[in-house]
Amino acid sequence: MITCKTENFKSDLGLNIALITITLNDGTNIQITNYGGIFHAWYCLDKDGHLADVLLGRKDILGYLDNHPYFGTITGRYANRIAFGKFALDDQQYFVSTNLPPHHLHGGFSGLDKKIWDFTILEREKEAIVTMTTQSPDLEEGFPGNLSLTVTYTFTDKNELTITYNAQTDHATPINLTNHCYFNLSGNQNEDILNHDVWINAKKITAVDETLIPTGELLNIEGSVLDFTTIKRIGNHIFSNDPLLKNTKGYDHNFVLEDHDFTQPIAIAVHPTSGLRLQVFTDQPAIQLYTGNHLDGTEGKSGFYKDYAGLCLETQHYPDSPNHTHFPNTILRPGILFHSKTMYKIDVMI
Repeated sequence: MITCKTENFKSDLGLNIALITITLNDGTNIQITNYGGIFHAWYCLDKDGHLADVLLGRKDILGYLDNHPYFGTITGRYANRIAFGKFALDDQQYFVSTNLPPHHLHGGFSGLDKKIWDFTILEREKEAIVTMTTQSPDLEEGFPGNLSLTVTYTFTDKNELTITYNAQTDHATPINLTNHCYFNLSGNQNEDILNHDVWINAKKITAVDETLIPTGELLNIEGSVLDFTTIKRIGNHIFSNDPLLKNTKGYDHNFVLEDHDFTQPIAIAVHPTSGLRLQVFTDQPAIQLYTGNHLDGTEGKSGFYKDYAGLCLETQHYPDSPNHTHFPNTILRPGILFHSKTMYKIDVMI
């Protein structure tokens, strides 16, 4: 049995923001807000039956109105980076906002993460579906085309969350959508994630320069500090002097997936002490592993976070794809439906 509850909050600026809580019989629950489509909390039962929140975020919903590192947001129009905030499309040059000077990041200053989305809730016996919709007008943050977006969260009694993205445009435009959850499977947000074990089905990354812009090379990482094809502890190499980690202060890399047909997980994270396991399924060609390398001093749910307090597994297309014609295509054209889906499943390792 699944139950849903909606609470409403009003900001000092008069913004009406909703918090939707979906709860299972055992107390497991998730919380989603229509501000930025933010996935605010996920309370899971560990191997000892303790219920704890495994997502980093702000202490309360209105806290997301202040700047934060994309906690749980729908990220776009273009997730990750676009070099120098420019790209050519159909013989026309476009300039998008450079909110990470000199580059564009995650949709710009006012991307999808800052919109108040319209929403509906459908409650069924074994699942609840939250459907969110919004519009991004032509040339918002510099992107061409009026973009209509629908993002659906489906939460099941198996503790699975599927995020489905749909979009249409009236003018050719690049699109790359993801969710930016920070996970800490220990359930203790004062603890770091260096003792998490991670597996990723990828033998290559998109090689980057010192500002994390792809060079265009797909770099083989087998046997390197970035090789997670055999599950290993995050803390094993994160402070290595290896050149692959030199500019990132930890993991912040786009992994090129071997398979992504949604039939098998493409990434797994495990916290051995709690027994909690996160499995990620997707139809996208890549995933960004980010280990919260710059969280220190960020206000969170239980005070201020330290670096490495959470890890992100962001399913996506490659960064800067509009400037690399040999990367998988990210251009959405009129009359075509953009569709993608990702599932996060959390269970207890037996």
